[in-house]
Amino acid sequence: MVVGLLLGRLVPGLDVAIDKIQIDGISLPIALGLLIMMYPVLAKVRYDRLESVTGDRRLLVSSLILNWVLGPALMFALAWLLLPDLPEYRTGLIIVGLARCIAMVIIWNDLACGDREAAAVLVALNSIFQVVMFAVLGWFYLSLLPGWLGLAQTTIQTSPWQIAKSVLIFLGIPLVAGFLSRRVGERAKGRHWYESAFLPRIGPWSLYGLLFTIVILFALQGDRITSQPLDVIRIALPLLAYFAIMWGGGYALGTALGLGYRRTTTLAFTAAGNNFELAIAVAIATYGATSGQALAGVVGPLIEVPVLVALVYVSLSLRKRRKPSVLFVCVKNAGKSQLAAALMRQRAGDKVDVYSAGTHPGTATNAQSAESLSELGIDISNEWPKPIDPRLLRGVDLVVTLGREARVDGVEAVNWNTDEPSERGIEGIERMRLVRDDIGRRVDELCAQLTLPGTTPFLSPSQRRTPDSREPGPDQPQRRA
Repeated sequence: MVVGLLLGRLVPGLDVAIDKIQIDGISLPIALGLLIMMYPVLAKVRYDRLESVTGDRRLLVSSLILNWVLGPALMFALAWLLLPDLPEYRTGLIIVGLARCIAMVIIWNDLACGDREAAAVLVALNSIFQVVMFAVLGWFYLSLLPGWLGLAQTTIQTSPWQIAKSVLIFLGIPLVAGFLSRRVGERAKGRHWYESAFLPRIGPWSLYGLLFTIVILFALQGDRITSQPLDVIRIALPLLAYFAIMWGGGYALGTALGLGYRRTTTLAFTAAGNNFELAIAVAIATYGATSGQALAGVVGPLIEVPVLVALVYVSLSLRKRRKPSVLFVCVKNAGKSQLAAALMRQRAGDKVDVYSAGTHPGTATNAQSAESLSELGIDISNEWPKPIDPRLLRGVDLVVTLGREARVDGVEAVNWNTDEPSERGIEGIERMRLVRDDIGRRVDELCAQLTLPGTTPFLSPSQRRTPDSREPGPDQPQRRA
């Protein structure tokens, strides 16, 4: 930001030169920065799992209400409350409130470890509503509602094509590129290569694109911002209140609905972000490039960027304070998932919310599983096999499947391909002890990965007698962020 401001202030004619690089009103430098920023993030989306998001009505309905009912209404109220004597700036801010974010929210969500698939669905939903509702809401908040309240009225000039053009360029191009990259990459070399080799190579370009876009934005308006600091401060006040209220309200709503950290974070950032390119384009087309409405539109992203960067850090801080949740899944929820859940509760205590379930639950817990746990002083006599609760499945931070046959659809899960002593001819309680010890080591590593302080390492009865006899554990699973 500082670099952009200094360039705009100290390099004569830089803002004019950058502003001339455009096609049909679209700034090519800004478009380039946004496309570079969004492509790697959208290439990470697992498009075969979008169904799990489209089936989450709580998330979709909450997002629509926050974005298209509460967001515009809040900006209207703040603009009139804090800028009653500055009609041009007030109108510009109302236009900003109508333009819901379809671009930079993707990177904020990714930096905060939100749900990529959910973010892709929500910005696509916002794009559809933006084409249909932007002009209607503009008429309502700038003309109809002020008339009802006895306030000054105004209008905007926009067309469905102008809005659709913004959607197609800033969302459509990187979305198609990301989808084709995953489709072609996985078909050619497989998912493991795509996610372990290709994605790490392109991932840093998101931050490069973000930094480039920020520098260009501030360079374009550096002279104007530094020459009108009091006006910028007046415009910034309602924007600061807006971002804080929308993000905080979205986060609180997601938490209350039990969406889990990832989708709660996605809901909060999609509610707080705005499509500044569309807002600026509409303000310039209606009122002129040098108008107060256009300045308000320009100040919008200049305030939004540092505020949402700060909210990324707030979100990550809340994530650390939030108690993680884990769901262990096997086929019958009678043996392995019960073992894992019981050992996790013993290991982590109340530091983790632990659940277990089965894809095809049985009628009772495995007696040998219960006996092997009783040797560690763990009683699961009150446990019983349970089916998977779809809301719990989408809300927990981590899903772990145990064994080769357990499968869950619609969410990202870590599989523990646990030891199967029966393949070596070992049966009965001895088999279950080996399975227990294998799962115990994996639970120990999971607790370490979740960075849980004050937990006690898992030790089997034999390891308690000979502490140095512990074998190396399996590969660490990856936490579903």
